[in-house]
Amino acid sequence: MTKKRRSFSAEFKREAAGLVLDQGYSHIEASRSLGVVESALRRWINQLQQERAGVTPQSKALTPEQQKIQELEARIARLEREKLKSMVTLFFAMLIHGQSNWLA
Repeated sequence: MTKKRRSFSAEFKREAAGLVLDQGYSHIEASRSLGVVESALRRWINQLQQERAGVTPQSKALTPEQQKIQELEARIARLEREKLKSMVTLFFAMLIHGQSNWLA
């Protein structure tokens, strides 16, 4: 039987990393008291340090500010795709109807 992988919320990860960064717990103490593997806690700590330094992470953000940045970046990308799709549709519609003189 395989073990099911546990998942943790961004808030839990942020608070767990905060135990080490802000409250002086060691990696080992925090990981044991929270019941998480030390390697995961170290990743969360590194990610939180980077986010606090203003670096937008590749994975799901831990801090609310970085979460908002990721949300807005995703929205911008979606809007850009929609705009491009509309422009391509318009371009082909004009070609089909023989209105290609706007390219000149």
